[in-house]
Amino acid sequence: MSAVDWVLAAVAAVLAGGLVLRSVRRTRAAITGWLNRSVVRAVHRFRVRIDRYKLVRKPVILEDLLQDEQVCVAMAAHARAHGLADAEVRRHVERYVDEIVPHFSVFSYYKLGYNLARGLINVLYRATSEYQDVAALNAIPRRDVVVYLMNHRSNTDYVVVAYVLAEGVSISYAVGEWARVWPLEYVFKSFGAYFVRRGFREPLYHTVLERYIQLITRNGVTQGIFLEGGLSRDGGFRAPKLGLLDYVARTLTDPRFDRDIWLVPVALNYDRVLEDRTLIRELVDPENHPGRLRQLSTVVAYLFLNAVRFLTGNLKRYGRVAVNFGTPVSLRGWLRERPGTLTLEKADRLARMQALAQEMMTHITEIMPVTPVPLVAAALLSFRQSVVRRADLLDRIEEYRSHLAEHGRKLVHPERDAEAVLQRAWRMFSMRRIVAREGLAYVIFPKQRPLLEYYANSIAHLLPHRHVDSGMHPALEPEDSLPTLRSKE
Repeated sequence: MSAVDWVLAAVAAVLAGGLVLRSVRRTRAAITGWLNRSVVRAVHRFRVRIDRYKLVRKPVILEDLLQDEQVCVAMAAHARAHGLADAEVRRHVERYVDEIVPHFSVFSYYKLGYNLARGLINVLYRATSEYQDVAALNAIPRRDVVVYLMNHRSNTDYVVVAYVLAEGVSISYAVGEWARVWPLEYVFKSFGAYFVRRGFREPLYHTVLERYIQLITRNGVTQGIFLEGGLSRDGGFRAPKLGLLDYVARTLTDPRFDRDIWLVPVALNYDRVLEDRTLIRELVDPENHPGRLRQLSTVVAYLFLNAVRFLTGNLKRYGRVAVNFGTPVSLRGWLRERPGTLTLEKADRLARMQALAQEMMTHITEIMPVTPVPLVAAALLSFRQSVVRRADLLDRIEEYRSHLAEHGRKLVHPERDAEAVLQRAWRMFSMRRIVAREGLAYVIFPKQRPLLEYYANSIAHLLPHRHVDSGMHPALEPEDSLPTLRSKE
């Protein structure tokens, strides 16, 4: 090949490379334009308020935290305690910030996340949401900060509440370490969730976490916090955790922050919790601690079977999921009645914050939605027998319905009679082989009683306490030797 040929080949290669590069740039610009248009359409469609601080990039947040006075003090203390150089301590902070701080994407939240949530929830459940005090919620000043405090029944809670509130606001959740695996971590962070290490006691980490939560609170980010700190194991309510609530409340000590913080109680309940058998396993058999591999295989098998059922048209809905929003509580108003709370020493302050957490937990328990499965489960167990006559069961369901209505409790579809409630619960019981029907009676499988307890415990505080009276008939004596849930707490 002559020199001329080499030159021509080189020129052709350069031109071809330029064309490829131009094509790539145009393709990238087209994709970027499509994503931007999708985001704009999503915002207009939902008429949603996007908290602007969610769009701030992580390096900016890192610099804000590194310049924070309390973080600087904690860094100096950490360096002295561990004999570390300043640069190494800074790397610790950078790692914590990278772990905690999300990278919110409007496209991920409203195009991918919302459509995925809508598909998942509508395939698995019939969703119901109710607002107990719409006027009070609408009266919250637009510039104030809203924090949703929720009970925690299932990991599906994240999806359910975000789906229900999607047309009003996007929520930044506090998520535990369980989701810090690929690709869940990336997905949750793109949805605006920040990560929390539970049980990790290093002071520097907690200072960074506290100041980050206060930073987003000062900037008006709407948050969702599971007040119990973790999933309910026995179906009832766990004692509230104070850490995140205390961090949020202490935002009010900043003299530059002149807005109010409104705490909205949120109660969730299900006819079927996806993880129910896993959650109660150690309460049924304390020696049964499955390893991660076994847990993973169980999840994979569950997803595979349900995928097959969906593709073959045999997937049945899991009943009702219900969300109730209660009356918001003004944090400034609450603190006004207890002056000096936030300036107390930590032990004394947390003692008062415990009262706030318990008050919010009470609000949540009072608006707990009553769906068919928990109601019928409680009615079945109230006889403390393995065999319950259908007529007696219907009478007990009606008695409970009347009691709930009389005390203003949140019964889902209160217009339905006992027969309709029983039929809806029976579909779930028969599908899961928890209860069998024999003639005019229902038979509870002994090994399934703990599962019934799990559902009944979610509404036990709303129902009248019954003293079992055998009527001096030996056949009606309570069967106290049957399997039961052991106390977790």
